[in-house]
Amino acid sequence: MRVVLAEDAVLLREGLIRLLEENGCTVAAAVGDGPALVAAVARLRPDVSVVDVRMPPSHTDEGLRAAVTIRRTYPEAPILVLSQYVEVSYADDLLALMSGPRPGGVGYLLKDRVADVADFVDAVRRVAAGGTVLDPQVVAQLLVRRRQADPLAVLSPREREVLALMAEGRSNTSVARRLVITEGAVEKHVTSIFTKLGLAPDDNDHRRVLAVLTFLRS
Repeated sequence: MRVVLAEDAVLLREGLIRLLEENGCTVAAAVGDGPALVAAVARLRPDVSVVDVRMPPSHTDEGLRAAVTIRRTYPEAPILVLSQYVEVSYADDLLALMSGPRPGGVGYLLKDRVADVADFVDAVRRVAAGGTVLDPQVVAQLLVRRRQADPLAVLSPREREVLALMAEGRSNTSVARRLVITEGAVEKHVTSIFTKLGLAPDDNDHRRVLAVLTFLRS
């Protein structure tokens, strides 16, 4: 798996390169600013880009803006965004990345998650494969923004739990383990969620992303 890494802190960048390469990835390019990231993706078309939100010159949201630019040009380009803190103000841009022609292949993790190497590498691989990965703390902060007119009011408490775990990018098997229920029960809950949210039969992965988007926007 070929990775383009965008991180301006030299020590962290070198650490991420080593971590990724020790776990079977090839870091095709490692850059330190947004324009260099866009150029590297255009030139190399990697399997996934791992991008720090804050990069030069202003150290605000250059990485995220570069990610949005990349997805507009290459809608299929998988991108995993890393942030030091939960940036609720970036939620709309994140949802925009997930709302394109190919809504998968997007992730948003806190940098603290890198310390759990297995989970971090798994997240990189899931995003590269077209999945959606959201840090649990990001999901929690997004939930704070719920509107009064909640489109999820039709869901049962258990269905909301299942959907919240789906929003973290978990598979049905992982959801079942987390809730200590059978995988068959999870599948029934997921089908019920699709029905209650009015998501007509279609590609199952696409419906899953649409359900997560409804959850995050509610």
